Amino acid sequence: MKTKGALLRELNKPWQIEEIEIGDPKAHEIKIRMEAAGMCHSDHHLMTGGIPMAGFPILGGHEGSGVVEEIGEGVTDFEVGDHVVLSFIPSCGKCPSCRSGMANLCDMGAMLLQGEAVSDNTFRIHTTQGENVYPMTLLGTFAPYMVVHEASAVKIDKSIPFEVAALVGCGIPTGYGSSTRSGDVRPGEDVAIVGVGGVGTAALQGAVISGARNVFAIDPVEWKREQAMKFGATKTFASIEEAAPAIAEITFGHMCHKVIVTVGEVHGKDVDSWMGITAKGGTCVLTGMGNMLESDVTLNLAMLTLLQKNLQGTIFGGANPKLDIPQLLSMYRMGKLNIDDMITRQYRLDQINQGYQDMLDGKNIRGVIRYTDEDH
Repeated sequence: MKTKGALLRELNKPWQIEEIEIGDPKAHEIKIRMEAAGMCHSDHHLMTGGIPMAGFPILGGHEGSGVVEEIGEGVTDFEVGDHVVLSFIPSCGKCPSCRSGMANLCDMGAMLLQGEAVSDNTFRIHTTQGENVYPMTLLGTFAPYMVVHEASAVKIDKSIPFEVAALVGCGIPTGYGSSTRSGDVRPGEDVAIVGVGGVGTAALQGAVISGARNVFAIDPVEWKREQAMKFGATKTFASIEEAAPAIAEITFGHMCHKVIVTVGEVHGKDVDSWMGITAKGGTCVLTGMGNMLESDVTLNLAMLTLLQKNLQGTIFGGANPKLDIPQLLSMYRMGKLNIDDMITRQYRLDQINQGYQDMLDGKNIRGVIRYTDEDH
């Protein structure tokens, strides 16, 4: 079928809304009418080249929610009319990673940036000129319709607003899990959240819910620091340089048991400063993405050893998509997880460049594209 989508044709150029054609569902695939898409910083990394796809043009978007319109052969977990969230990491439930409890490292994720559908290794999205289109993590939520493998979708309760549901496909479980799973925040611990955008705000809530004693939010944008207090931060700082002496005083020199780094872009030169506010035996969780083409890191290896600190990477916050996405939404329904206030602004698809500029300008915790009948 023909629809439209936000495409990137080269690095450091704006998103372009173009007509595209998507294939029909094949075995184990479902077709979804999209209702909402989250505007995550990772899609901006596509524009800068920080996340290199296998080719151009690229169809962006990896957070989203919608309604199942059609199912392919062999699909048993979904029916037409089901409400679903797209998980940017598929979860097959059968590979060694899934079976060992690390569904966020599912083997099906190995080819997510190659553009070829996992069901038959073909390009399923094309431009009107017949060009192959590379969808972000084999999703491409910046389009009103999608055809995806059933392993990349999670059925949800129909009472959940679509704009809320969209964010649990990436940002919410990534941040929340960075604190609760990868960071394993325990009651009474002191925690620092470095960067309080969408992922950072979810990490902040995860630390608060886990019973952290002090939760320090560090972000250069004053408005974001003000918002962080509403989500449970106990004190905020504009920079690591400002935070370090104050944290030392508040914690009597022990520093933070857990430091969760959720900045928009990780630079190797900053790693040692984050480790500097991490306590002896503590853990610094790197959730934000660095450029895949960069490998230089500044780190005092002697202090890493002598103070027995841990530097922990995480993807998707260590989440199990099929388990954690419904669980997080149930917490939202019970008023335990505040997602509504994380949605700062909603945009039309043709406003996508403005939405990302607002993100870069520090105006949004999370922007959401909301599709309408005009899009469908």
